[in-house]
Amino acid sequence: MSEKEGGLLLFRVAGIPVLLAPSWWVGSAIVVAFYAPLVDDLAPGTPPAIGLLLAALFAIFLGLSVLAHELGHCVAALRLGLPVRRLRLYLLGGMSEIMRTPGKPSHEGVVAGAGPAVSVVLAVLFGIGAFVMEPSNVIWLLVAQIAAANVAVAVFNLLPGLPLDGGRIVRAGVWAVTGQRATGTRVAVVGGFAVAFALVIWALYGIAEGAEDRWLRFGVCVLTAWVVVAGARGELASERRRTWPAGVTLNDLILPVLQLPAESPVADALSTSAGRGVVLVRADGVAAGLLDTEAARELAAASPFAPAEQAAEPILPETVLLADEPGEEIVERVQGTAAWQFLVVDLEGRPAGVLRREDLRAAIEKGV
Repeated sequence: MSEKEGGLLLFRVAGIPVLLAPSWWVGSAIVVAFYAPLVDDLAPGTPPAIGLLLAALFAIFLGLSVLAHELGHCVAALRLGLPVRRLRLYLLGGMSEIMRTPGKPSHEGVVAGAGPAVSVVLAVLFGIGAFVMEPSNVIWLLVAQIAAANVAVAVFNLLPGLPLDGGRIVRAGVWAVTGQRATGTRVAVVGGFAVAFALVIWALYGIAEGAEDRWLRFGVCVLTAWVVVAGARGELASERRRTWPAGVTLNDLILPVLQLPAESPVADALSTSAGRGVVLVRADGVAAGLLDTEAARELAAASPFAPAEQAAEPILPETVLLADEPGEEIVERVQGTAAWQFLVVDLEGRPAGVLRREDLRAAIEKGV
């Protein structure tokens, strides 16, 4: 998805694009609609125009608070060497799209905890501001409400279920104890379902008790519960996709490797490959790349005696896998690299086989 599709590009922070999704405007309009009457309840006599202005300022500061929360995640991720694709603000909050999964439980915990930590700091700062101000004016009300909102953001995000930050902290803890990230994900997904269930129960309780905000509570809670359940299911599916298939070894998936001169006629190289991976080697002994069979077929149809090197896929550092590399790291590398085949080398750097993306995906789907 392009930045344009993801929303309006506001600016970049440390190279990370910050996008405003269309749904953010909907959420802000809802906040303004419900906050403006609240101003008159808490500060009677406030002119309607002032109440509307304060409601708009509250929506903006709430958005900035969510932005700061997400930037906390981004900064922590970058400090740990985890690239961040983008940051999006949308209807119910924000999302930092970290491109690589943390490799250690401690890294997962640090990245997850950084956002709520920022929210707590903001709550303290605005709380101090409200404490030293005269509590008889609408500005005090705005500052106090922003402090309360940041407390709510921190508390909600620390609930122990995926996809919330608290769920990621739970996953990190279970991962650290068991040594299995997948186990931590399953536990935190159960926590996510529990959080969603609790939100629905609270919403129904408000209706049963006839609470003044019962319908607002019901709408917000049900929508939030749906987002939490969808996010938890997405986390579980993602974990399954990145988990190495049980009972399968790398040797079970790789194709035998064949080395051919890079200047070999492409038609000959294609026919010789016969279900094997082909490393094309130049006369100086340097590998020109892996034979791309699709490109080779097209080239052979047009010019069968053209050098096979013209249909080679470059061998890049990210497309080279070690034969003893952990399975989850192989899955993550394959899924995060725009290549359809990968060269597997032994501990001495010699070609041991070729792993095709489609073969790994088929094995994972079969295991799931």
